[in-house]
Amino acid sequence: MKKAVNSQRPVNLDLRTIKLPITAYTSILHRISGIILFIGLVIMLYAFDMSLSSEESFEQVKAYLATPLAKLVIWGLMSALLFHLVAGVRHLIMDMGIGETLEGGKLGSKIVFATSVVLIVLVGVWIW
Repeated sequence: MKKAVNSQRPVNLDLRTIKLPITAYTSILHRISGIILFIGLVIMLYAFDMSLSSEESFEQVKAYLATPLAKLVIWGLMSALLFHLVAGVRHLIMDMGIGETLEGGKLGSKIVFATSVVLIVLVGVWIW
């Protein structure tokens, strides 16, 4: 019986030793940030609903949003939003045919990370 897979090929199942290119990290983080935004939207809609129910509820939500934990959550959501936005713009630019080469993809990923870090730091300063 003939095997469908060559049994002599190397198999690396240790995820800690796999070296991914920067473009892979950009793509993976873009997907993760989208998931974070989806989950965060539920939390923020709940807070918005609570704030509209009464004046007392509004004051409770306002007081809660002033706590360090809430600020950290808001900063995390804003960080995910900013990274997702910048990476999404990169995808739109690539859809126009710009930066589709391997070198262009790597440069685009570096620009995404650099721009995102600057924006995330700025929004952190703004929140705190």
